[in-house]
Amino acid sequence: MKLLLFADVHGSLKALSKIQEKAKKENPDLLICAGDLSNFERGLDLLLSKLSKIGIPVLMIPGNHEGDASLKKACGMFRNLVFIHNTTDEKGGVLFFGYGGGGFASTDKGFEKSVKKHKEKLRKAKSRVLVTHQPPYGNRLDKLSGAYCGNKSYTKFIKDFKPKLAVSGHLHENAGKKDKIGITRLINPGPEGVLVTI
Repeated sequence: MKLLLFADVHGSLKALSKIQEKAKKENPDLLICAGDLSNFERGLDLLLSKLSKIGIPVLMIPGNHEGDASLKKACGMFRNLVFIHNTTDEKGGVLFFGYGGGGFASTDKGFEKSVKKHKEKLRKAKSRVLVTHQPPYGNRLDKLSGAYCGNKSYTKFIKDFKPKLAVSGHLHENAGKKDKIGITRLINPGPEGVLVTI
């Protein structure tokens, strides 16, 4: 399965246009947005409309610049957009688990509660992908000024469930960086987008 990953567009029509061009050229099976498509929801409907017109399913989570309820409602108006915050979605035999929002908390009780809610489905899945806005703790994606600022709850999930891929954004300084936790590939695709095959 070919995925086009991106995050932290922050309302840039230029960045979104590059994602559209990359999708047209590479023809991925799925696009994944790891949050902050907009800048505090300004122009959100226009941005979502442009994403939907690509004609390929897009899995979406909110960043810290979109509210959960407003993004969910807006995604519901477009055929190709799938809101996966606090839930799962299966595509092509892969279970995608999304959890957006957040800032710089070291743990996330809401995420941990969501994991418990979806635990059985996550365990049974043959292949998993985690999509969060904040990065997991203790790797190249969450290191700023020599210190780690990611989320330990996400790292625990990765160690427990061993997804093939964990996509995150939030830290613009680390856009394009990759790392691994065990077998799990970690990617902050940034607004330029990164193509991966799983």
